[in-house]
Amino acid sequence: MVDIAAYLARIKYSGGTAPSAETLRALHRAHLFTVPFENLDISLHRPILIDETAILQKIVNLQRGGFCYELNGAFAWLLRALNFQVTLLSARVTKANGDEGPEFDHLTLRVDLDEPWLVDVGFGDSFVEPLLLSPGLEQIDPAGTFRLAGYADRFRMERAESDSSWKAQYSFSLQSRRLEEFAGMCHYHQTSPASSFTRHCTCSLATPEGRVTLADMKLIVTGRGQRSEKELESEEERLSTLREQFGIRL
Repeated sequence: MVDIAAYLARIKYSGGTAPSAETLRALHRAHLFTVPFENLDISLHRPILIDETAILQKIVNLQRGGFCYELNGAFAWLLRALNFQVTLLSARVTKANGDEGPEFDHLTLRVDLDEPWLVDVGFGDSFVEPLLLSPGLEQIDPAGTFRLAGYADRFRMERAESDSSWKAQYSFSLQSRRLEEFAGMCHYHQTSPASSFTRHCTCSLATPEGRVTLADMKLIVTGRGQRSEKELESEEERLSTLREQFGIRL
């Protein structure tokens, strides 16, 4: 059984909970700094279910992370429990060649307060604080500068690159979705040989300085313009790293 107090304890949050932009920003940061983006269950052949009860059990009670459907699905539950107005949105992730994945490739969130916000604790290396859902507005974030480019009936979430160009991360429409609509793509991502999630094992957590990531057997730490990499030498060291860096015990 999961309740609001247990979830807030999981993300080490003790601030105010009244629905406001300030509360939303604080909850968003707390979630990203405590609950990792990870796909460890896939390599262990443990099914990932699009089921709210199972997702909350995994993230809150078992102290695990998850990928977008789990992380944003759980965060939507918490926000609604705190009386925020939340809409599930389907996003199409931008590939390296600029093409986009299919609908339901990614789950992101819209939260409506006095103004609408894009909320996402399940994309990995992206914005740390919610983005105003305002087309063309360049928004400075601890993780960089972002903007939402509007085109046709969609938005494209973009991040500024060091050469002043913009790199798309995903696009989305504002059509309201139900959690169960993402079940097909969730199954695809954990079973298809074409999915990056079946080819690589990832665990990544945002930090106030940058990010710590375990990519297969490589530990990568970034922060304050610095990057370090360490190749792990054994499964024992990998499990120890998961415990020490991410609080995960498999």
